[in-house]
Amino acid sequence: MVVSERRAAVLGKPIAHSLSPVIHNAGYVAAGLTGWSYTRIECAAAELPALVAGLGPEWAGLSVTMPGKEAALTVAAEVSPVAVAVGAANTLVRRPDGSWYADNTDVTGIVEVLTEAGVRPGANVALLGAGGTARAALAAAAQLGAGTVTVIARRPAAVADLEPVAAVLGVAMSSAAWPGTPHAQVSALTGVDVLISTVPKGAADEFVGLLPWQAATVVFDALYDPWPTPLAAAAGAAGCRIVSGLDLLLAQAIGQFEQFTGVPAPRPAMAAALSAARSFP
Repeated sequence: MVVSERRAAVLGKPIAHSLSPVIHNAGYVAAGLTGWSYTRIECAAAELPALVAGLGPEWAGLSVTMPGKEAALTVAAEVSPVAVAVGAANTLVRRPDGSWYADNTDVTGIVEVLTEAGVRPGANVALLGAGGTARAALAAAAQLGAGTVTVIARRPAAVADLEPVAAVLGVAMSSAAWPGTPHAQVSALTGVDVLISTVPKGAADEFVGLLPWQAATVVFDALYDPWPTPLAAAAGAAGCRIVSGLDLLLAQAIGQFEQFTGVPAPRPAMAAALSAARSFP
């Protein structure tokens, strides 16, 4: 059956804030993909399997954000090794037979933005947080050939959940306590090559006055609204190279675009659309 209309969307809850439609739709126009459209769909994790099952043949792919990244694995007939390793998928691609393939382009996106920022094999990484994005960051650290990864999170149980993930990925992972909690060790952040923050808005603010900033450190804050975060602003003032959540948003979308469409992504047009959207909130 020939399908003239091709559709894609980002699923999540809440989802109204997502800039993914801006990026993907600009890509369709620049690539000359007529008949393609990309929208937002409000969808909780429990609702995702039924929603995906009800999609027609015009649907080419789905971007999945919180809270549905784990649920996305359950609807796929095939899952990429990296998505298996981190236990989450942000990408669902429709196969010719109608089944779904699950992948995680957050990982490749983090690898890309950190490589462009100058991160090289052997780098020592400090990771704030132990949630889903932290799992993707661990996988990225493995692909980058990181020397060590020190995880700092409020909940020891969450850190413990990362240990088997790190083992599967072959990452040398250690942990340190969050500031203000028993046995806190801010000294664990001294001399790190890369600082990655995956925590929610405001959670990393207390690190601003505690960290021994060094200009050679690359700081990646996965947030982008509002921007800059206090963490990014302090690091930038110290001369650190800064990577934002917007950089990751674009990089992971590039990977999704190419899997959905099968054509090279027009990166400059997609980046320009994202930049314009952020200029006029």
